[in-house]
Amino acid sequence: MVITREVLAQKLKNYLSGEEQFEQLISWSEDIMMDGEIATQDFEIIRDIIARLGVSDVASFGLSWEELNAMLNRLGYKTRLEFETI
Repeated sequence: MVITREVLAQKLKNYLSGEEQFEQLISWSEDIMMDGEIATQDFEIIRDIIARLGVSDVASFGLSWEELNAMLNRLGYKTRLEFETI
C-alpha cells in the first residue's frame, strides 16, 4: 500500500478517535519508515510526519495535541473536537 496524505490522515483520525492505540500508531509508523512506500506527491510532508510519529514513544519526544493538530493541518485537514457524555 502506498502511503498518501489521506492514508496518513486516516491513521491519525483512528488514533484520535480511540479506534487505534498509541502503540499501534507508533508501530505502524516505524514499519512505514523501514519498509513502506510513500507517495511521491507530498513525500516530504508525509515522511516528516511519519518520522515524528516513530519517535513519539520515547519519553523525551512525546506527542501533544498541538502537534497532532499541526500534522493534520500540514496534510490539508482541519480538526474539530466533539465531546459526548459517557
